[in-house]
Amino acid sequence: MSLIHNERTKLTATYLNTAAGALFGAGVVAPIAAAVFGLAGPAGHLPALTLGLGALTFLIASLALHVAARYVLKGLLL
Repeated sequence: MSLIHNERTKLTATYLNTAAGALFGAGVVAPIAAAVFGLAGPAGHLPALTLGLGALTFLIASLALHVAARYVLKGLLL
């Protein structure tokens, strides 16, 4: 039974960590890269404060999911 529990726990942690990586890529890396390379969307230029606060929000959410994944892994049985 502990093997099944451990695999489910690892699967949950993997899901959370993958979501954290997706948030980081979509909310931090992509907007900053778009700003650096001048690839503005249909709205035009994005103010630096808006870009920074948005990236910071996604970074914090990504870190929170990663920490949650690490917390879930504490539930592994020996």
